[in-house]
Amino acid sequence: MSKPKLLIFASGTKIGGGSGFENLVQASRSGALGTEIVGVVSNHENGGVRERADRLGVPFIYFGGPWEAEHYQRVVKDSGAEWVMLSGWLKFVKGLDPMRTFNIHPALLSFDHGRFGGPGMYGHHIHEAVAEALEKGEITNSGCSMHFTTEEYDRGPIFFEYRVPLEKGMTAETIAKVVQAAEHEWQPKITNMVVHELIRWDGKDANTLVVPKGYSFLPNHDAVA
Repeated sequence: MSKPKLLIFASGTKIGGGSGFENLVQASRSGALGTEIVGVVSNHENGGVRERADRLGVPFIYFGGPWEAEHYQRVVKDSGAEWVMLSGWLKFVKGLDPMRTFNIHPALLSFDHGRFGGPGMYGHHIHEAVAEALEKGEITNSGCSMHFTTEEYDRGPIFFEYRVPLEKGMTAETIAKVVQAAEHEWQPKITNMVVHELIRWDGKDANTLVVPKGYSFLPNHDAVA
């Protein structure tokens, strides 16, 4: 039986970026992630993602825009992918199948009506906002979220969240490190569940979301212990 074909989008804005992409490749090769990774897409022609792709022998696709639906669709079609994983992709996504496109976000999207998501909440900006909220005593946790991707920033159905405890005085940099460790632990496991349709929805109604018992996140919880 052939494995589901997965295309990863990862901007990798700096040298050394793209660790999530490499983590998924290693999980695929170890068998922890039962999928064939058909390529990685970056909007940076040279950088961390390109370096990792070349070293790992994964097809690299430079996508410099325009970031419109027809161009996204062409990239995915040409790759032969059945699923799209956004792993540090910093451009707005248009025109892709919301049933088969999903994202990992380095914060808890369920907190305070999505306060740590939406336009401008990416990369270090997220962790700086979390560090500020921590210093004010508004939160005691951060973490990572995974959700299906719609044409509204960070508002597709959330199907997984993992929380990491924070300590007073942690900086944006230290928060980023502990969140990234959680991402690397859980992203392959949950991705595997998505591409094998244990986690799924109809692409239109969030109430159709199916998540196996024990993995469902609780939308009424906030990030304050």
